Amino acid sequence: MGHPDQFIKGTFAEETEAIMRGAVEWHDPPEMGLIKVQGDGLLSVHRPGDLLTFCEPWPQAGGHDEILIELKMPGDHVDVVAAQRALLRRQARQVQRVEEREPRWLGEEPLWVVAPHLPAWLGRVRELRRVAEGCYGVAPSPFQFLWIAANELPLRDELVPFLVARSGRPLDDFARWVATRRRADWVLSMVQYTTMSTKVREEILRSFERSEDPEIQARQREILQSLLRVFPDVQQQWIEKGIEKGIEKGIEKGLEQGVEQGVEKGMEIGRLAEARAVLRRLLVRRRLALGVDELARIEACDDLATLERWLEQSLSAETAADALR
Repeated sequence: MGHPDQFIKGTFAEETEAIMRGAVEWHDPPEMGLIKVQGDGLLSVHRPGDLLTFCEPWPQAGGHDEILIELKMPGDHVDVVAAQRALLRRQARQVQRVEEREPRWLGEEPLWVVAPHLPAWLGRVRELRRVAEGCYGVAPSPFQFLWIAANELPLRDELVPFLVARSGRPLDDFARWVATRRRADWVLSMVQYTTMSTKVREEILRSFERSEDPEIQARQREILQSLLRVFPDVQQQWIEKGIEKGIEKGIEKGLEQGVEQGVEKGMEIGRLAEARAVLRRLLVRRRLALGVDELARIEACDDLATLERWLEQSLSAETAADALR
């Protein structure tokens, strides 16, 4: 299963209960008995009466205790085969519910399909009734069959889980709108897993530029640390760039002091700066973790012979502390 599918399911799981204030809750559905037949999710309805205060399609869940939901992200198939497979999974859940209790359950499991748009073929083979903006009842059907076209839904906070399925320009409009209304880590996931345009993606990422607000700065640092854990190669590149800049600054400083204190002294300072930088680079490339204490010791060392000894020890040391004995 791809990351976009995981992202929209995660958004439903995280947002539904909070948005609906407990009236509706998301669950991962159980496996169904046809080898492996499993829908994308279940919406458990706890307080149907509360749903009337929310935007469609939520009021459509009233009168049901559970809804099987199928999620189609941009690029997923929404053809007749995909629809029939969704109906098969609904039927499997129907049988499962009938079999799991006594007396036998006599209800009908509803099916909601969430997709970017309403496919043209569906209107040719079924009767469609527009329930609300972006919400279509599919008939004939002995159970509630609702097709939710995310591109047509209004931008409302309670619809965010559905709106994640948008595509094209409607997705760009949603991304701009929601970027200021959700946590930064969620927005970054949206940038990563949805198919918004490059222009909008860059526009949203620019909003994470350094802020003077200490609370926002702390959140940005947390996000950056999380991303660096996921992409250690980027962290390595940044460290090596920092080391190279350190060499340049050290040599520059040495030359400046050389003018003031004599060329020979300046060259010595430059050699010390270069030796420190080479030592740091070797420790990083050998993946020997450099703590604050080790970095401070290297920076404070002004003896070239000691730095050369540490450099030699770094070739076989198991830790940075062993290398700096």
